[in-house]
Order: sequence, then structure tokens, then C-alpha cells
Amino acid sequence: MEGAYRKVAQIVGVFGLKGQLKVRVMTDFLERFEPGAPLRLDGQDVSILETTPHGNKLLIRLDGLDDVEAARKLQFHYFEAPAEFHAQLAEDEYRTEDLIGLEVFTIDSERLGIVDDVLAGPAHDVIVVGEIMVPAVKEFVKDVDLPGGRIVVKLIEGMRPE
Repeated sequence: MEGAYRKVAQIVGVFGLKGQLKVRVMTDFLERFEPGAPLRLDGQDVSILETTPHGNKLLIRLDGLDDVEAARKLQFHYFEAPAEFHAQLAEDEYRTEDLIGLEVFTIDSERLGIVDDVLAGPAHDVIVVGEIMVPAVKEFVKDVDLPGGRIVVKLIEGMRPE
């Protein structure tokens, strides 16, 4: 497979004696781990035979990996998926890469800067604009205009650095 790839999971251990991998998922799109989905490990295409939820992790069984010692050698390595993979998003959901670089304005039309990063949090994501951090929830993110390249946010006391 050619093109850009992004890290979507990290192998954090093994499970059982037959080479199952315990994986920390780094994406909201679990369909990336379905059998037949394009995935690679250490630059090589891999084929998933089975995926099983296991607490807050996934257990993945790969075609050709059936030895616990071989699986242990993969600990802390990353699975990568094609960056152009496009899962269906809800109307008010956006990909992180689509938001980075957009101009950010307050509801009073004050330009704050551009989106530097989007941090994943346990409750919600956080949009980073310079030193300003805006929770990515409807209360604070009032409009996302991808074609126009801008986001409108409502700031409250404490969001700006003092």
C-alpha cells in the first residue's frame, strides 16, 4: 500500500499462548481493525483474523502470528492504517486532521489564531489555539466551517492565559 499512514493502535502486551496481541486503540474508528481492513505493522501489510474487546483494549489475532514469543517481540510497536481511510462521521463530528490549521474566531469576530492541535480527552476532545484550550463541545464550539476554513468559539473566563 502506498501513501500516508497514521498510527491507530499500540501493542501493549500479549494474551494467551497463541500469539494474540493486546492493543491500546488510538482511534475512534474500530472498523480499522475488522478482518480485511488495510493495516500494517513495522511497514508490512498484516491481515487480521479476529478482533475481540478486552476491557478498554482489543485483542487481535493476526494471520501468521501464532507464537507467544514472536508476539512478545512486537510489544510497544504500532499498527498503522492508511490516512485516507474515511469512516462515516455524524453531522457534528470532524477528523482531527481536518481541524488543524483552521482559523479560530470568537463569537465577537476576534481572531484567536489557528488550530495547532486537537487533544483527545477522556470526556471530550480539546482544541488548542496557541495557549488557549477550548473544549470541543457545543457549549464552546459554535460553528465549524470546513469549506470556509474557520471555527467560531465562545470563550469563558479562564480559557485565555492571564
